Amino acid sequence: MYIAREASKVWRKVTAEILVELQLLREKWGLLLAGLIFQYIHGLAARGVHYLHRPGPLLQDLGFMALPELGQDKGYLSESIFSSIFLSFVLWTFHPFIYHIKRFYTVLIWRRVLAFLVASQFLRIITFYSTQLPGPNYHCREGSELATLPPPNSVLEVLLINFPRGVLFGCGDLIFSSHMIFTLVFVRTYHKYGSKRFIKFLAWFMAIVQSLLIIASRKHYSVDVVVAWYTVNLVVFFVDNKLPEMPDRTNGVPLLPLSTKEKEIRLKEERDSKLKDEFHKLLNGNHGDPTDRRQRAQMNGRQHDEDTNHALTEAPTANGT
Repeated sequence: MYIAREASKVWRKVTAEILVELQLLREKWGLLLAGLIFQYIHGLAARGVHYLHRPGPLLQDLGFMALPELGQDKGYLSESIFSSIFLSFVLWTFHPFIYHIKRFYTVLIWRRVLAFLVASQFLRIITFYSTQLPGPNYHCREGSELATLPPPNSVLEVLLINFPRGVLFGCGDLIFSSHMIFTLVFVRTYHKYGSKRFIKFLAWFMAIVQSLLIIASRKHYSVDVVVAWYTVNLVVFFVDNKLPEMPDRTNGVPLLPLSTKEKEIRLKEERDSKLKDEFHKLLNGNHGDPTDRRQRAQMNGRQHDEDTNHALTEAPTANGT
């Protein structure tokens, strides 16, 4: 009976959260849809540059000299790191539906994330179409059937981008790394709106590890990763300053019923907050009941008037003397 009762409460609160998010979605759907459409445009551009790709000898690369080549059979390592970052971030953005503490609205944070992604991907498209480098990945090298694409037979063939094979085995879209765009946008977003310091440290550590694995797997040149690091960070910084700040929901009502221990922690935090407020009021001289302050002000005013009248009464006597 207890489980059924609490489950009913949770469901009602989840439903309430869904209604709130749907209301925001009705207001912000245009920008969200534009961001999603641009993901397709980015994939289409990456597919298009594959038709222009020409395999050639590997360029001299400092990262290739410093990091041992993992081999084609170890290419899954960087993809595993990326998948874990991607899925963890997506799940975290939906935690307001099921978690106690809610710091943001899911619709608003994805609106922000898509703005970061679109700006970074737009710069990426311009960059890899400007100069086509010979791909370092194994399927992009000389002798591979996938290194070049024959001219398309129809426009539909291009528009369908041969998903997902065309995305996994693309060539030519090198500067700068798309994997690092998603990774750095997700990590920076959690760094700002996340609450766990250890997870923030872990996220940055995983981003560094993924960078090294991408180079060691020969999926990108070092320049592709290095350019991604400073470009994406600068893009997120400037776009974030242009966007309106999201409302903080930290002090909102918790979604799930609190346990006894959590209730005690919350009560202690509320008491500490009240004590701090009282302390600041005492320092600023604002402590006390407003009625008492008005009465003291009136008494001080009457005392001041009496002192003034007394001084005026004594003034003629002093002059006469």
